[in-house]
Amino acid sequence: MRIGFIGPGRMGRPMLDRLAAAGHDVTVLVRRPEARAAAEADGLSCAETVGDTVRDADAVFVVVLRDEQVRSVCLGPDGALAAMKPGATLVQHTTSDPATAQLLAAAGADLGIRVLDAALSGGPHDIAEGGLTLWVGGDEAHLEAIRPLLATYASPILFVGPPGNGQRVKLVNNALFVAQAGLAIDAVRLAGALGIDERAILAALPHGSGASRALGVVARGGSADAVADRLADLMRKDVTVVREVAKSAGADLGIIGTVLSSDAVEKQVLRDDK
Repeated sequence: MRIGFIGPGRMGRPMLDRLAAAGHDVTVLVRRPEARAAAEADGLSCAETVGDTVRDADAVFVVVLRDEQVRSVCLGPDGALAAMKPGATLVQHTTSDPATAQLLAAAGADLGIRVLDAALSGGPHDIAEGGLTLWVGGDEAHLEAIRPLLATYASPILFVGPPGNGQRVKLVNNALFVAQAGLAIDAVRLAGALGIDERAILAALPHGSGASRALGVVARGGSADAVADRLADLMRKDVTVVREVAKSAGADLGIIGTVLSSDAVEKQVLRDDK
């Protein structure tokens, strides 16, 4: 299958490697010179423009950083949707506003392009093992048609409803993860107040009923500070998007919002000192 791939960075590159290893013909658009040099050194075909990347592709993958980048590379006369052939599928992985997913789906329908809102959960190591989680919004029949391609790097692949729902599930997940990370860090604070060493409490809690994925991340990091050093920028971005989407939808973040606004989250998880 011919594939166009836009934005193979930290998350996209291992996806790209899995697709290429499965025998697919991949054309890549890479903006950063060092990333392009690395792709070319590995024998990948690199294009100069979005149009050249996607024009002959059966499937196009978008893995950029921000919502505005998704709109920029996908929409408009120079965007991916305008250049793709009818019947091809656009798979959008970037965490973004659900309204963007709906906009892409509507624009794609007008052009005969299938669009999947394929929000993801996991990291590069999950992709390398074929175990990335995908929450996919769109047409379920379109998902089933391309499921074998997604399965080269993802499992489970879960259909969650219409376009935008993939992003909505991801945003709820991210809000819950960051809140749980904050609770885990506050549990370390409480343990310290009770005379328990941080290392000891982080070794003990993952085996109890209070365990969570976020607690496991903190425990494997060895300390609350180590996790914040590694993930603060990503989590801050996610929380910003969650708050913006909830506000625009008139949705109350409730107890999750209270935790996200706590000192444990804002100062120790997100490192937001503004």
